[in-house]
Amino acid sequence: MQGTAQPTSQPAAYTPTDRTVPTRSAERASYDKDLVHSILDEAYVCHLGFVRDGAPVVLPTLFGRVGDRLYVHGSTGSRPLRMTGQADPGLPVCLTVTHVDALILARSAFHHSMNYRSVVVHGIAHQVTDPEEKRIALDALVDHVVPGRSADSRPANKKELAATSVIRLDLNEVSAKLRTGGVNDEPEDLALPHWAGVVPLRKGYDAPVDDPDLAPGTEVPAYLKAL
Repeated sequence: MQGTAQPTSQPAAYTPTDRTVPTRSAERASYDKDLVHSILDEAYVCHLGFVRDGAPVVLPTLFGRVGDRLYVHGSTGSRPLRMTGQADPGLPVCLTVTHVDALILARSAFHHSMNYRSVVVHGIAHQVTDPEEKRIALDALVDHVVPGRSADSRPANKKELAATSVIRLDLNEVSAKLRTGGVNDEPEDLALPHWAGVVPLRKGYDAPVDDPDLAPGTEVPAYLKAL
């Protein structure tokens, strides 16, 4: 179950804080919830940052969103998941996602850039212990990769659930940052004989490849063909 619709009574934007207002290019920041959610929902991988033994650690991992909550899962032996169980009242973390939409090639090396969409989330991560919330979270993680997949796969059994931990991070202190548009060369550089412009990037999928051990008659599901 990927991100669910928000009640109409909910604020349409997150409240900026000292940590979510950029010190550079602040005009690119946005706190619009719909925009933040769309950037998160399109990303497959997040980077989870925390401090362990006085040193910063950043881990790439899968995640899922349910409303204004993010869920991250992993082995019960992984560092952040162990630490959320030990810490009181939780583990301070910073979670980020980024999409690169285009390369910006300018006439000058200084003005080369990228068009991008990113989200940064600050907060306290807590371990999920309620069985029903854990089930919802694991379904969200599966459906975040391919919507509809959780209903078309075997749920985790008791042994698998015992080996899996889930942490919850509420979306409270959040910001998005974007760059759009084209080249921003200096006026005196416009006559230089160097190509300049935008190189768009796109994400795509090849045709699904059947597992050789598929049961006879098993076809590619419609939700996968829709990708």
